Amino acid sequence: MNDSTTTTAGIELPVEGTPRDRGELFRLTAGSYSAEISAVGATLEGLSIDGRDLLVRSPETGPMQFYRGAIVAPWPNRIGDGAYTWDGQEIQTALTEPERGNALHGLVSFQLFTPVTVAEDELVLSTRLFPSTGYPFHLLLSVHYALDPEEGLTTTVTARNLGEQDAPYGVCPHPYLVAGTEPLNTWSLQVEAATVLTVTEDRLLPIGTAPVEPGSEFDFRSAKVLGELFIDHAFTDLGRDEKGQLTVTVTAPGGTGVQLAAGPECPWLQVHTGDRPEPENDRLGLAVEPMTCPPDAFRSGTDVVRLRPGAEHAAAWTLRGW
Repeated sequence: MNDSTTTTAGIELPVEGTPRDRGELFRLTAGSYSAEISAVGATLEGLSIDGRDLLVRSPETGPMQFYRGAIVAPWPNRIGDGAYTWDGQEIQTALTEPERGNALHGLVSFQLFTPVTVAEDELVLSTRLFPSTGYPFHLLLSVHYALDPEEGLTTTVTARNLGEQDAPYGVCPHPYLVAGTEPLNTWSLQVEAATVLTVTEDRLLPIGTAPVEPGSEFDFRSAKVLGELFIDHAFTDLGRDEKGQLTVTVTAPGGTGVQLAAGPECPWLQVHTGDRPEPENDRLGLAVEPMTCPPDAFRSGTDVVRLRPGAEHAAAWTLRGW
């Protein structure tokens, strides 16, 4: 266990300089890499190489902002109206995106996780998601962070169904990648995706799919500068290597960059240029979210994992920089 806490009246409190409103802060190091993870949400607060940030950080105090570095489960993205049906049960969960009438980004991003394994280059955090009216299923979630001096940071999220009924499940990370010190509009993006999910403009809910035509605005099969293009879309039919790995590469003009790779358990990819109305938060990083199922999957049923009692599901992704 690291020494970033102090004790007051039997309660552990993080010391000055840690995200104390988000619980204990764990620091991993390996070679030129450094990672920081908070206990609340098992959130990836930061990842750097040679002192250069590869991710947008949240302020040190207060809640995590804009789900930066979050683990998003038991559903990624959103559920329209927060209402879904599962095995004949009609379920209503809280609308956490009230301006759009959606339930956003699952249930564990602000839940306290407990350390299971703590080492210089490895961390395992776990939490139990108990049944609730909006998700009447019982899960054990484990988040394994492993930092390697060559490969970077690999995250593996494992869910086990502790309940007595099948549970719907999905997961994704929510990092905002930072390619370099130059503005996002100058960065190049490369990812191979043949299909894009079309959504409603007001609520960002799926209405269909469309092919990504060669040379179209969302065609990033070859690296292309983002410019002023707005992206907040999910993609599928993703290009993969011989090991089944999807790779997303973001490069800055100066030659620095960051790359995210994910396995075949994530057939969907959300990309967002981080557009915000506040100038200080606008287009600071590129959100890249490999997902096990698409937006609104709990209503459509598309690629939702059916997690049977006692069964486990694991999804993994790796972040590296240069």
